[in-house]
Formats: sequence, structure tokens, C-alpha cells
Amino acid sequence: MKTILQWLEMIKGYLEIPLVKLKGTEITLWTLFYIIVLIFLLFYLTGKLKKWVIDRLLAKFYVDIGVRSSIGSIVRYFVIAVGFVIILQTAGIDLTALTVVAGALGLGLGFGLQNIVSNFVSGIIILFERPIKVGDRLEVGNVSGTVQSIDARSTTLLTNDNISIIIPNSKFIQENIINWSHDDWKVRFSVPVSVSYGSDVHLVEKLLLEAVEENSDVLKKPGPAVRFVKFGDNGLIFELRVWTTSLIHRKGMLVSAVNFAIYDKFSENGIEMGTISSVDVRMRGGGQDETIREPDAND
Repeated sequence: MKTILQWLEMIKGYLEIPLVKLKGTEITLWTLFYIIVLIFLLFYLTGKLKKWVIDRLLAKFYVDIGVRSSIGSIVRYFVIAVGFVIILQTAGIDLTALTVVAGALGLGLGFGLQNIVSNFVSGIIILFERPIKVGDRLEVGNVSGTVQSIDARSTTLLTNDNISIIIPNSKFIQENIINWSHDDWKVRFSVPVSVSYGSDVHLVEKLLLEAVEENSDVLKKPGPAVRFVKFGDNGLIFELRVWTTSLIHRKGMLVSAVNFAIYDKFSENGIEMGTISSVDVRMRGGGQDETIREPDAND
């Protein structure tokens, strides 16, 4: 028993050896061990707290998942900031003694860590202003996906191919982002159609509307509409405009289903299809039309 106590006393002696002195505050091995363990517990427990706030507390009030996620992240960051100060104070570290370290850290942030700081600040702005939120459908450059999580440094998008894309938060602040579901999940797609000259244009309009009548993903209000766009070089160009809320993340699937129905209708009624030199798929969101890229095969 004495041997164990002697070993414990020896270990305690080593742990209490001062490593650094800052204005009278001694930092020992025990202090570092105490701080590291408590910070680990702080991050672990605040992660559990965030999950509880999102999945249990706010879920009772039927709050949107994007709002819940933002509130959960803000609560976690606040508790981490307060907890970090408490840990340092209980460890016996005078916070005023850290001014020199803070100055050196600030110098480092100004040079080597500026991208990390930029992404962190951008993440805070995103959580408060909520230009994007969990569950939104976004297009960032050539990447299209659904927001899965918004973290301190980056945001995760999940593509239709089940691939996670990690994007730095600063990209959402500095660049133009297409948010398909920012205020409303109702989106309009335009499907271009060409028929040969000599076709009955009124019959074409009737058949186009019939082609989407039985499609459950096409909204009845606002209903589909047909526009006679122009006289093309190789046919008469029409545009079938349909609204959807269920397939904004599968626009290629919706356009494909509509095209199948149109082809069947035209074949049954002897309408000869023409050709289109260029395809523009248009989307209406937030009250304005916006040209977007042609759907990918995997969309």
C-alpha cells in the first residue's frame, strides 16, 4: 500500500511541475491535463445538447428542421464559449494573463489561419441570417445537392448520387448560390417541345396539357400552361410549363416523365415532332424566371 501511495505522490509531484508562468499564473502538466479532459467533455456534451435541442425540444413545437438546426448550433457555440471561460478560470488561469498569447494568436490568425477564420465567421452569419438551411436544395457552381448539415467551418451537401460534398462556408457568402427552396418549395420547370410545320397548333396545346394531367408530381394549382414560343428553323417551338413541389431535387426525373407522356400523346394523334437546336430549361422561383442548366442524367 505504501508503494502505491509513494508512486501516486511521485506522479503528483511530476504533474505539479510548473511549465509556463504568465504574470504569476503557473501552468503545470496537471493544469494541461485538466483543461484537455474538460474541453473534450465540453465538446462531447454540447454535441449531445445540440442533438437534444434539435430532435427533442424544438421538435415538440413543430419547428422547421432548418430553424431547429440553426438554433441548435447557436446554442452549442454559446455554451462552448461560456464553458471554455469557466474551464480556464477553474483551472486557476488568470484570463488577463492570456493577453500576450491572444496577441500572438491574433497575429497567426491574420496570416496563416485567415481562411479558417473566414469560414467560421461565414458559418455564424449563415446560422443567424439563414440564407441557406438544412433541407434546402442548392446549386453551387456545378454541384447540386440537399443541405445535410451546417457546421462551424463547412456545409455538407448530399447529391442525387448519394455523394457528400463538403463546401467551405465562405463560398456561400462570397458567391452567387441558387437556393431552390429558400422561401417556397414550389418550383416551375419549362419543357421545350418542337413540332413540324403544318401541325395543328391548337391540338398540340391540348395534347401537351393532357400529357401532364395524370402526373401526380405536377401541381394543379398553379396549373400547367403552354406557350407558343416561336417559329424555329426546323419546327414550331412550344414550351410546356409545369409546377412541382415534390421533384425539385429530381428535375430530370420529372422532365423525363413529361417527355414520355408527350411522345405517347403525339404518336397516338399523328403529330410529327420537330427538332430543337438548343435546349433551355427554365425555372421560376420567388416570382422570377431564371435560366438554369439542362438536367444531368443522374438528376
